[in-house]
Amino acid sequence: MSKENNGKIHRITGLKLFIIIVFVLGVFFRFLNLDQKVYWHDEAYTSLRISGYTTTEVLQQVFNGQVIAISDLQQYQRPNQEKSLVDAIKSLAIDDAQHPPLYYIMVRFWVQLFGNSVAVTRSLSALISLLVFPCVYWLCLELFESPLVGAIAIALIAVSPFHVLYAQEAREYSLWTVTILLSSAALLRALRLNRLSTWGIYTVTLSLSFYTFPFSIFVGMGQGIYVMVREGFQFNRTVRVYLLTSLIAFLSFLPWLIIAIATWPEKGANWTSFPIPLLIWLKMWGMHINRAFILTIGNFGFDHLLTYLTLPIFLMLIGYSIYFLCQNTPKKVWFFVLTLMGTLALALVLPDLILGGQRSTSSRYLVPLYLGIQLSVAYLLATSFSKGKFWQVVMVGLISTGVISCAITSQAETSWNKVISYYNHQIAGVVNQTTAPLLIGNSFGMNFGNILALSHLLEPKVRFQLVNGSTQPDFLNIPKIPQGFSDVFVLNPSDQFREKMEQEYKGQLELVYNDHHFWLWKLE
Repeated sequence: MSKENNGKIHRITGLKLFIIIVFVLGVFFRFLNLDQKVYWHDEAYTSLRISGYTTTEVLQQVFNGQVIAISDLQQYQRPNQEKSLVDAIKSLAIDDAQHPPLYYIMVRFWVQLFGNSVAVTRSLSALISLLVFPCVYWLCLELFESPLVGAIAIALIAVSPFHVLYAQEAREYSLWTVTILLSSAALLRALRLNRLSTWGIYTVTLSLSFYTFPFSIFVGMGQGIYVMVREGFQFNRTVRVYLLTSLIAFLSFLPWLIIAIATWPEKGANWTSFPIPLLIWLKMWGMHINRAFILTIGNFGFDHLLTYLTLPIFLMLIGYSIYFLCQNTPKKVWFFVLTLMGTLALALVLPDLILGGQRSTSSRYLVPLYLGIQLSVAYLLATSFSKGKFWQVVMVGLISTGVISCAITSQAETSWNKVISYYNHQIAGVVNQTTAPLLIGNSFGMNFGNILALSHLLEPKVRFQLVNGSTQPDFLNIPKIPQGFSDVFVLNPSDQFREKMEQEYKGQLELVYNDHHFWLWKLE
């Protein structure tokens, strides 16, 4: 055996061992310290939805000025005897139809079987995220006909901080990632074999994706564009079968889509249309790019030096990988990756640029973009690995960056995807350090979900006194504070509420903590 062949075998063996180690680390990070990070606003809504209670019911029964314990608040965040699975689905349809029911049905059964702790609730997402690996491998086999590309794609996703963080969140985004990959691979297999059974599998996977997250509609549109371009815009048998199967999937989702559209003006994520400065929008997109490969705790954000040092490197890598993909693969390969990356991203970016808003600033909405980037980079690394040490160093460096990032964030109490609840542990720390605290809050805006989330961080000694600030101004509901509390805190009151409360109790409200979203006051 020649030295050249012997060296090649050693490189391949070393690469296999490296990928196996990275894969094991990726699985480990998904389950490490599952309950350590802040259980945030949106996760609290997951718990509320699986309980079967509607927001109106919680407002009536909890936000009524009565003093309650943490246990009283948490009974609305777990399955119970009073509410059935049908009630849980109804509560989604009434209050939050922008989130289809598939994940919530699954997590409700999961919690009923294993308990409703934070770790258990999140563990379903972590388990689901493991299905990403066989799905992306299958997709790479169908798309590139290369096990090596699939193996490297697994390694990149295994230690991608983005995927690891959402694998540890009690939301549907890990399941959405799985269904995107599954429907993509099923489509390519159906196009290759063109059998009725394979098209049937594609229909089922696409329908599952729709019922996981509504932006799957844009993924489906991208797949439709891909099929039409691949078939040369000819209305042949393949196109006809594709249109029929995708129509069946869409019709299966139509009942829920109608509900989501009908309730959107009142219950939808209207914050996405609020304008933000262009510079902030651009910085958010810079963060999107970084988050595919690197993440650190602390102030690694808009104005951190590391953001500006790493962003050009990742932009060059991603840009070159896309160029390399387009130059070295048939159109049916590179165009699939581009439609996966671009269809949803453009559907969010263009309204932001034309109408103003921040639709595209939420990384969780851009899962298809991240997957497309990682497929493109995986192809570049797999193809270039044997061509010299430079690309071997790039691959090891890129994956090592992900490993280090995941190791650091695994020890953190919070992370960027906790958004408005990023500093909840600090709010809880201020309240918990007192002897017999009372926390007064209202239900206006984000306060409702964040108070539910805070209940997972506060000690049992804390009592809540919550007033309705959703259907009427909070200052019309100044509560009567009972005796026996060492400290009285007020979370996010309006100016009028503070003034009336100071007059009512002849005291002064002193600001003891504030961040970008919340202000905690103490009655002196």
